[in-house]
Amino acid sequence: MRVNRILLSTALVVVALVVQVSVLARLHLPGAVPDLLLLTVLGLAMVYGHVGGALVGFGAGLLADLAPPADHAAGRYALVLCVTGYFAGLIRPENGRLKSATGPMAVVVAAAVGSTLLYAGVGALVGDTAARHVGLTGLLFSAALYDLLLAPFVVPGIMWLARRSDNDPLAETSPAAKAGDISSGWLSSGTGLRIGSQRGGLGALKTKARTRSTRVGRIKGVKRL
Repeated sequence: MRVNRILLSTALVVVALVVQVSVLARLHLPGAVPDLLLLTVLGLAMVYGHVGGALVGFGAGLLADLAPPADHAAGRYALVLCVTGYFAGLIRPENGRLKSATGPMAVVVAAAVGSTLLYAGVGALVGDTAARHVGLTGLLFSAALYDLLLAPFVVPGIMWLARRSDNDPLAETSPAAKAGDISSGWLSSGTGLRIGSQRGGLGALKTKARTRSTRVGRIKGVKRL
């Protein structure tokens, strides 16, 4: 990952974690807690791709595992967000832009349900049975509902910031820009003309043609005399 991606991802993850712990967790809503950290990982993964999404998800989950008031084993949520970020990044288009909101909303619902199931499954492996006492069905429904209601206010903004950071002038040029440079270089080397000065090149050719025709006319006139 480039430096601008790392800085932006770190800042967004820290802000999301602080808001989730200090605001959303204290709302005492029935069922699950709105997962702002999950939505942040999803927004970044749908722009950075599966590799970037997995790295951001692992870092965000590990930070949530270590931040108070975490009451579970360290690495549990890191695994959940790493897998979620990887699969969310698989739907990323080549240009990093999504044509409609249907895909991201479906990803949010699938990620909310999948992350809850994976979190409960990993907890069952380590002996944590809290999900059974609360009710897994209620957790799945409330997690999907809360994240789906919060997603339109979070995911588009996260994706916009991620795309804007990728348009940094100091960043690497895109494949389309490289293809344009290659094609312009091929045309200029094959014709001997620069793409930005075709008019000047054509004018020079016309002037040379006129000069040659004038010289030919003069020579023919001298011969006739």
